[in-house]
Amino acid sequence: PPAPAAPPRSASVRRTSNDFGTSVLEQPLLITMSASGPFFRRLLVVIKQTAYEEYSQLKLRGQAPKALRWKRLESRYHSHKECVEGLLSILKANNVAYSCVNRVELDRQHLADVDLMVAVGGDGTVLSAAHFLDHGTIPLLGINSDPISEEDKLVKKKKGDERRSHGALCSVTALDMKEKIPQVLFGGGKLSTRSRIQCVVKSTFSETRLVPALNDLLIANPSPAAVSRFRMGWLKDVDMGTRSPLRDGGGSGLTPSGKLASSLGDPQILPRSQYGTITRFGGKPYDVIDSLNVWSSGMWVSTGTGASAAMAAAGGSPMDERSSDLQYLIREHMIENNTCRKEVEDLDQGLLHKNQHLHLRWNSQKGRIFIDGSHLMHNVELGDEILIDSEAPPLALYSRWD
Repeated sequence: PPAPAAPPRSASVRRTSNDFGTSVLEQPLLITMSASGPFFRRLLVVIKQTAYEEYSQLKLRGQAPKALRWKRLESRYHSHKECVEGLLSILKANNVAYSCVNRVELDRQHLADVDLMVAVGGDGTVLSAAHFLDHGTIPLLGINSDPISEEDKLVKKKKGDERRSHGALCSVTALDMKEKIPQVLFGGGKLSTRSRIQCVVKSTFSETRLVPALNDLLIANPSPAAVSRFRMGWLKDVDMGTRSPLRDGGGSGLTPSGKLASSLGDPQILPRSQYGTITRFGGKPYDVIDSLNVWSSGMWVSTGTGASAAMAAAGGSPMDERSSDLQYLIREHMIENNTCRKEVEDLDQGLLHKNQHLHLRWNSQKGRIFIDGSHLMHNVELGDEILIDSEAPPLALYSRWD
C-alpha cells in the first residue's frame, strides 16, 4: 500500500500580537479530511493510573488511609476504564495501529515510530506525556476520561469531587470522543503550538538541561517554612570578537589582566561586568546585569498555557495561551523599608520576552525546582546557577474545537 500522507502543514506558523500586549504563535485550524485513510498510522496511548488503583495497592499492604471514599474512587475508576476501552475500539475500527503504556512506566523507547501521542486521563497525564516530547516533533492529544458533567456545573450546592481534573489541556473528553477522535485521525481538529520553558542548571562540575515545562516552574526551598534566598538578574550576550579593556573599578586604565589580554590579543579573557559576574552556559559567555538579592518563598515561572493555573492563584496576570512570552512572579518577597522599595516591588512580577534570559544564583543551602507540579523535580544547592528562557522546542498540542 502507498505510504500515508503527512498531516497538512501548508500554513506556516506566524507570530502576531494580541490584547495582552504579548506575542503569540498562530497555527490555523486543520480541517482537511483524508479520503484515502488516516494520517496517523502509529499511536502511543498513555493511560493514567487512577487513585483507586494506587490506593488498592496500599490497601493490600495495610497502608491505605482510613478516610478514603472508596465508592467515589471506584466510580471514577470505572469511568476511566470505560473511556480507555472506547478509545481503543475507535482506533481498531479505523485500522490504526497503537500501543498502550501506563503513565508511570512511560519511557523514551516507547516513542519509536510513533506519529501521535494520546494521553488519557486529565491535565496531569498530558503534562507527564509532554515531558517526553522534548523535541516537539510528535503532536500530543489529551483526552479527559472523567470530565465534570454539566449537572455538576449547575448545581452549586452539590459537593463536587475535588480530585477530578479540569481538563484545560484536553481537547477531547469521554463525552465527545466518538465524534472527535476520527476527525483527528483523518486530519481534522485544531493543532496549536504552545511555548515551553527551558531551564538549565549549572553546578560546580556539571550542567543539566531539564525537560521543557509546558505549564510552570516553581523554584523554592524544599521546606515551605524556610526562606528561599537567591540573586536574580538577566543575562546579556558577551561579544567574544570584541576585546574590550578590563575595567579597574570604573577607571580608564587597564588592569594587569587587561594589559596581558591586550598584549596577547587573547579574546578568551573577558571584560568584567559592572558586578564582576561573567558566567557561561553551554560554553557561551553571558554578562549578568540588573541583579537583585531576593529573600522570599521562591519564584513561579509560567508559560501562557500555565498562566491560568498556579500562576493565576498566586496573583499572576492573565496571558494568551498562545503567547511566546514567559511570566515570573516572586512569592512573598521580603523587602526592607528603604528609598528603593518601590523600585524593588516593581521587579516582583514581569514578562520574559523572546531572546531574554532570566538568571538565578541560588544562595540557600538547599533548593528544588518543581516542573509542572510535584511529580518531577530537580534539586539545587548553594552556588548553583539557573538559566530560564522560552527557547525550548514548542509543543504541538491539540486544542479544543467545535
